Amino acid sequence: MTSVGVVLSGGGARGAYEVGVLQGVNDALARPSDSRPLYQVVAGTSVGAINGAWLAANAHRHDHHVEALMTLWRSLKLEHHLRVDLRGLMAWSSPLRLFRKPSAARDEDGPVDRFGRSVLNPRALEDLVAAGIDWAQLHDNVNEGRLRAFIVAALHIGTGATTLFGELAPGVDFKTMRHPRRVFRQTRIDVEHVLASAAIPALFPARRVGRSYFTDGGLRFNTPIAPAIRAGADKLVVITLRHDAVQAPDIDAPGDTASQYPSLVFLLGKLFNALLLDPVATDLQVLQRFNRVMEVIDVALPATERARMDAVLEQERGMTYRRIPTLVFEPSKNIGVLAGEHLRRHSGGWNLGRFYEGLLARAANADSTWEADLASYLLFDGGWAETLIELGRADALAKRDEVRAFFEA
Repeated sequence: MTSVGVVLSGGGARGAYEVGVLQGVNDALARPSDSRPLYQVVAGTSVGAINGAWLAANAHRHDHHVEALMTLWRSLKLEHHLRVDLRGLMAWSSPLRLFRKPSAARDEDGPVDRFGRSVLNPRALEDLVAAGIDWAQLHDNVNEGRLRAFIVAALHIGTGATTLFGELAPGVDFKTMRHPRRVFRQTRIDVEHVLASAAIPALFPARRVGRSYFTDGGLRFNTPIAPAIRAGADKLVVITLRHDAVQAPDIDAPGDTASQYPSLVFLLGKLFNALLLDPVATDLQVLQRFNRVMEVIDVALPATERARMDAVLEQERGMTYRRIPTLVFEPSKNIGVLAGEHLRRHSGGWNLGRFYEGLLARAANADSTWEADLASYLLFDGGWAETLIELGRADALAKRDEVRAFFEA
């Protein structure tokens, strides 16, 4: 039976778009409630790991209970889920910060499994992920084979290697990776693995898993396509959070002014796009390129020669190449632009304190493209989530025929 994988990218609050796409796919298919779960392999990074954990925990349902996940996103309150950690902010702004040794974080209940300083207080989002996802049901879904695999990516701070934590159903074989900077660890995935994958540096503190500390997997591996294939996915749904393709810059054309560059907000907007979004296009291009090559090889090579090639590939990379039908979703509108428009309509209604009000006021400026990009990652608010959910759902329904053909093939 064909196994369908879903790959969910990282991108902070932009992750609400993924939820809209998932619901749009459900709406387009309109499957009966006794159908098997739509996805048998789930792989995610950062906020994609959080959304992925929900899908995995609801793999006993035909629709993965996406409607309830939308409700959870719509319940976010900016005043509650985007709180400044004053101690962390002061530590980052101090000229002595480079000479201080980071210490394990503490909160009202004593030490917690966080490490280092961060601008944001992660407690509210941590509690939401811990309580909102049925972790026992997730493990049961994997143990009973309703889900082949659930994989999340996190960056190991000590070595700089991407660690792929994977919970596999009995009998499922993850094809060994030969990549020198990627390590697979089969384990029971719980809240600490998912929070580690979503720990954006500087914004959220690193998380401890076992005896090591990890941070956001999106820094090096934001779209875990290859792990989903190695876990047995025969076809893939890939949801990205970038609207426009990366183009080579015209360095002679008028553009950014020198006065913009001292702005930390401006630089962070560029940094987040570069780390979390730009590599996605390359990953998809590589997958499409291999699909086209394999189409030619399948026709051109006799069976004996194909077997010889497969044997070499098994030895060198742990698995052969094969064609992977792929259904890709990406925002039809620029999310940074949408964030600026949203802020111009709603920013006066929040009570966030001087730090955030200054940031959001600047991002609301019609000329502040990169500031609005940064804000789009941080707007953990139900109103902003609703905007992205509706965009994602509309984008999926616009591909209704393609969606049906993909899943019915």
